[in-house]
Amino acid sequence: MNNSENSTYRCKFDEDFKYVLLPVSYGIVFCVGLVLNISALYIFLFRIKPWNASTTYMFNLAISDTLYVISLPLLVYYYSQGDNWPFGVALCKIVKFLFYTNLYCSIFFLLCISVHRFLGICYPMKSLGWLKVRNARIVSAIVWFVVVAFQSPILYFVTTSSNGDSTICHDTSSVDLFDTFVVYSSVNLALLFCVPFVVIIVCYTLMTRALLRPSAASSGTSNSKKKSIKMIIIVLFVFIICFLPFHVNRTLYYYFRKLDLECHILNAINMAYKVTRPLACANSCFDPILYFLAGQNIRRNIISKNGMSRIKNKFTSYVQDNNWSSVTNGNVGESSTNPSPCPTTITRM
Repeated sequence: MNNSENSTYRCKFDEDFKYVLLPVSYGIVFCVGLVLNISALYIFLFRIKPWNASTTYMFNLAISDTLYVISLPLLVYYYSQGDNWPFGVALCKIVKFLFYTNLYCSIFFLLCISVHRFLGICYPMKSLGWLKVRNARIVSAIVWFVVVAFQSPILYFVTTSSNGDSTICHDTSSVDLFDTFVVYSSVNLALLFCVPFVVIIVCYTLMTRALLRPSAASSGTSNSKKKSIKMIIIVLFVFIICFLPFHVNRTLYYYFRKLDLECHILNAINMAYKVTRPLACANSCFDPILYFLAGQNIRRNIISKNGMSRIKNKFTSYVQDNNWSSVTNGNVGESSTNPSPCPTTITRM
């Protein structure tokens, strides 16, 4: 190794694996994420009225995911061509900007959803004024402003360079700006990942204590608890699988390069970093699962698209024709918990 070379770029990494891993994984995320998030946006816009605060946060999360997944075909082409970027420096900057904007918008909107559910469970009466849709819209606008402001330096740092006949779209910056980029990345790590992650862990710890507290709960309350527990599991899964490995490996990758370590160590951490990048973008596929689990209205709209809705409508018509009971809006669901003089009662969900 030539120590006279800049320590950040002096090593030649073994990256042949990424020319298969990244195009395949990004292609899968694009196909699955685009279908799921476009479907989610359609349901939010045309099938759910009125919105509540959670719906507002989920809608903004779906917008963030959709904006990112539509940029993935460019990365699929780039890595399938062996690190050859023919789309110009502007698109290189925009693709990297969209990645980090989606990453931290996802983290903050998951934080908003988590805090919203925490307040609703632990402080149901005191938080009524804070859980309004108007406040959720204001918070969403603040999230977009803060994340875009924090990620705008990406448009300055990221650049392209020539490597023989190929053009490389860098993940970081030019050699002379690398140290400054590491400092900037550390600020992002602390404020946009560590702080939200700690807040979410605290909220979920208190929520879990409240949910596991014995009470004479009705079936509706029990269902709400189950839904909250599912949401906790999904959000923690996204953080632990998608966000945590990426941030840990990226931080080690940057600082190991600054410390001028041996090339075989740098090669190992570079490989780990490249493997966690597809996991970070896979949150665009996992987020729609949260939409399905978190909202009864969303599940109803998804289910209504399949054949079950036709069966339910036929059964409802049969019930009405035979004057079994009064059923409203064509929905058949659980029986009322209140006693009724009628021997058979079918009510709305």
